[in-house]
Amino acid sequence: MMERQAVIGEADMLETMQQDALRLAGKALDEFDATNSTQIAHFIKKEFDRSYGPGWQCIVGTDFGSFVTHHSGCFIYFSIGSLAILLFRGGVAPESDRAQLSATDTVKA
Repeated sequence: MMERQAVIGEADMLETMQQDALRLAGKALDEFDATNSTQIAHFIKKEFDRSYGPGWQCIVGTDFGSFVTHHSGCFIYFSIGSLAILLFRGGVAPESDRAQLSATDTVKA
């Protein structure tokens, strides 16, 4: 299975959620061609929205940089082979919720 080959670069997420992300990425890579990053990202995002509520964003590719704001406990960046996957729950929060948001600078994939 593909998730055994995953290397986590950064994570601010419960271990169970991390394992879900790796499992879903492996499932997406089994189902879709690895060159179709849009379908892979859509699949992972849709499943996280279904499991953990709306607002998840997923970026998949081999060459991207990012700087994102995410809800605390809702961020993972990992790679499987040459494919990098960034999954986070974003969105603008009301002023009272801003303490739960974190900015993460992700290394270039």
